[in-house]
Amino acid sequence: MDTNNNSHHQFRLLGQRRFLPFFVTQFLGAFNDNIFKNALIILIAFHGAELSSIDTNTLTNLSAGLFILPFFMFSATAGQWIDRNEKSGLIRNIKLLEVLIMLLAAYALYKGYLYMLMALLFMMGSQSTLFGPAKYSYIPQHLLDSELVAGNALVQSGTFIAILVGTMLGGVLIAQESGRELVAVTLVGIAIAGYIASFSIPVTPSLKPDLKINWNPFSETWRNIAFIYRDRTVFLSVLGISWFWFLGATYLVQLPNYTKLVLGGNEQVVTLLLTLFTIGIGVGSLLCNWLSGHKVESGLVPFGTIGLTLFGVDLYLAQPELVHTGLVGVKIFLQADGSFRVLSDMLLIGVFGGFYIVPLFALVQQRSEKTHLSRVIAGNNIFNALFMVLSAVMAIILLRSGMTIAQLFLLIALLNAAVGVYIYAMVPEFLTRFLVWIRFRS
Repeated sequence: MDTNNNSHHQFRLLGQRRFLPFFVTQFLGAFNDNIFKNALIILIAFHGAELSSIDTNTLTNLSAGLFILPFFMFSATAGQWIDRNEKSGLIRNIKLLEVLIMLLAAYALYKGYLYMLMALLFMMGSQSTLFGPAKYSYIPQHLLDSELVAGNALVQSGTFIAILVGTMLGGVLIAQESGRELVAVTLVGIAIAGYIASFSIPVTPSLKPDLKINWNPFSETWRNIAFIYRDRTVFLSVLGISWFWFLGATYLVQLPNYTKLVLGGNEQVVTLLLTLFTIGIGVGSLLCNWLSGHKVESGLVPFGTIGLTLFGVDLYLAQPELVHTGLVGVKIFLQADGSFRVLSDMLLIGVFGGFYIVPLFALVQQRSEKTHLSRVIAGNNIFNALFMVLSAVMAIILLRSGMTIAQLFLLIALLNAAVGVYIYAMVPEFLTRFLVWIRFRS
């Protein structure tokens, strides 16, 4: 198999109107989300006492909950809305909503209105809830089946890069002397750029224009779940995607304290580990197109599970021997025995996470009924949000009961193996395709 030709085939999508404007629009949206979220979290951490009488820990957790809450409240309605209407116009309207939210955020930042910023974080979560079903139902309408993995790989890698760079930029900007003003200008500028890019997205007709919207989110959520459950492969793929978000959320949320308490590293080491994890997911996502031979290859999913488990367990076993007292920076950390093993584990957890998640998204897009795809994606988003909340609840309970963060990482690595065994037992296709893929690659 020619790697260069496959890479060319994959990145060629970035030069085509059916993909590039959509890619730029969704990238800038994820980028802006994370600049706003991290800038707000740091603002709360360092200036919350000046702007509010509520303690900073409560404000931080409340902020995280406010961004996730809309996925529970509005996903079912959003999926119907996207399925019923032409998508390019809807995406432009959603991006215009982002511009309006960011203009209000700029005003709130300038005035120091913390509660208004938190309300706007809820609005940004609502805007993301609307955009998610449009994003993943757009792809199969414009890409061939042989391009689904390539398209999803680019979107996934781009999203994680946007999360990383946006998180870092939000932190850097808000820490400046005129931090709130810099963040305000940046948020509005990026929102406008995303809105402009959305005008080049090609027309994407509705496949179900006569759909009657059920405005009851509870009954529609149940209908979505019931519909997804009808196809076992799609249902278990959705659960597999949500499990990945459970796993990823656990790593990302616990990484700062893991670095501080287990590795003895400072903020520089946290940033290094987060960067390697994100780069790993991007690299793994992009490699999927080559490894799958331009087709939706479910056999890569067990391969991803194996790597996530093996390197997750090794992360628990790999603890560098630091002789310094106090927290150390990157330079001293890299001199410690075992440090490169930790860095390699974080990178490879990301790589195998890419192998795991991209084929699952492509499989859901390929196997779901096209007239119902936005609602399937909306149901998936509800599961994702639920699993992310469960990851936080589990971590709080286990860490308070005396478990260390390193032991928590070991537990989720072992749970990952158990989840894999369950899914592959329920849908033998994954394991069968994995064995065929191994034989083909050898």
